[in-house]
Amino acid sequence: MLKEIYIKNLAVIREAVIPLGKGLNIFTGETGAGKSILINGINAVLGQRSSKDIVRTGCDKAIITALFTELPPEAEAKLDELGFDHDGGEITVTREISSDGGSVARINSRTASASLLREIGSLLINIHGQHDNQILLDSERHMQILDDFGGDDTLLSAYRASFRKLQQTARRLGELRKKEQSRLERNRVLNETIEDIGALGLEAGEDDALEREYAAAKNSQRTIIAINTAVSAITGEGTANELIASAESELSGFTELDPTLAALYERLSAAEIELADIASELEHAAGRIELDGARLDEIAARLGAINTLKRKYATDCEGLVKLYDEACAEMSALDSSSDEIARLAAEREQLLHEVTEQAKALYSYREEVAARFTERVTAELAFLNMEGVILEVRHEKGKLTVNGMDSVEFLISANKGEEPKPISKIASGGELSRIMLALKSVIADKDSIPTMIFDEIDTGVSGKAAQKIGIKLRQIGKVRQVICVTHLSQIAVMADEHLMIEKNVVGDRTETSVTQLGLDGRIAEIARIMGGDKPSALMLENAEAEIRKAAEI
Repeated sequence: MLKEIYIKNLAVIREAVIPLGKGLNIFTGETGAGKSILINGINAVLGQRSSKDIVRTGCDKAIITALFTELPPEAEAKLDELGFDHDGGEITVTREISSDGGSVARINSRTASASLLREIGSLLINIHGQHDNQILLDSERHMQILDDFGGDDTLLSAYRASFRKLQQTARRLGELRKKEQSRLERNRVLNETIEDIGALGLEAGEDDALEREYAAAKNSQRTIIAINTAVSAITGEGTANELIASAESELSGFTELDPTLAALYERLSAAEIELADIASELEHAAGRIELDGARLDEIAARLGAINTLKRKYATDCEGLVKLYDEACAEMSALDSSSDEIARLAAEREQLLHEVTEQAKALYSYREEVAARFTERVTAELAFLNMEGVILEVRHEKGKLTVNGMDSVEFLISANKGEEPKPISKIASGGELSRIMLALKSVIADKDSIPTMIFDEIDTGVSGKAAQKIGIKLRQIGKVRQVICVTHLSQIAVMADEHLMIEKNVVGDRTETSVTQLGLDGRIAEIARIMGGDKPSALMLENAEAEIRKAAEI
């Protein structure tokens, strides 16, 4: 339980040591005295988000230290797991909040993170504030409340273990199927690559060799054409030889008359013989050049096929050869997951069957718990002056989730004859507070959290309803330490320990103090709550009577 809180420089609290006892601890005080600051301090020491604005003006830091005793087994186990001592079942938890916005947390003077404080704090204190009534408005939280009431999580734990295994198996199956689809697609691509390049039987550098051979073949063709054209120019009709022969014929009748013409005639005769010889040698040269038209077509076709693949795969001939070798190697390395997929598919079906059966058992268990829950909560609501309220648990089957195959929602009928409807559509603020208190009451002995804090549980209620809330808080205090901040005398008189939060001006500064009240102090404070400042003697008598009456309840 929370035995003591030490606060220093927290807002208007300069320094305070607040002792707390077993049972019902009540805090009262005038509006604005600083009751909310106390709750903020407890939240801070539990690792909740804090603001530098709560540091007392002019101070470097605020310090809140909480002493916990009689630790529950779950908290001791968690402390052991985290390596923190808890000699004698006690620990101190400290939170220092600096004016510059930083903070330091400690457990037994050993530094700890805020998240670790939250983890430990959740096993030590359950704080219920007015905003917690929103839990009732959120149907998704109702199943947790019902399970907390049931108190036996054996079926749920077993179900969740199986469900998570089913999730893992289904996830692995999906991954393998996706991988297998990718493998099949990759296999198709590799097959296409191997077929494309393998069909050519390529060798590195082959394209360069073919280009040279093709160039040479094309050059031979052009050479032969040139030779034949030259021979035709020499020997053909109306060409060089005929013209020379005609020239010789014209000069032959005059060679004897003119020695110069005779010499020129001889030169023409020699030229005719030389051209005939040249033509003969050209014909022999053309005969020596090999020209294979079929090979030229073959080379052109192969080069075309190679160039097509070059463009398709954006690489050269060497790259195509390398690509082919790599595709062959990768193809042989691609493993099919078909056997594993078949095994996992069978395992998934088996797990789905098991999970479904477990979900059905969990549903039946919750059905039985819901009946007991409805009866208990209805009785608590009747005690809290909500006799006409009917609580119903809408329990339906649906798809499998981590919580089972069912959904749970609390419905209420606030007036006789009206159909039960979702709480969010019916309940007022005061009703929400009492419904939440009823829920807290029926599950108070179901968990091991030793301390319950109620802030503004009396919102929207008064009179007899407030008295019933006080009685209920006192009843819960028999099995849990209860800390409650209230402004109603009907609740305050039920206290086992009564502490007053009071604001005063000391010098030129406002300070809030916390005082543990004895009987006389309690009488005066209850009378103040009932009748205002400076209560009459009659009011004091009434206050004392109410305190003594409450003690007999």
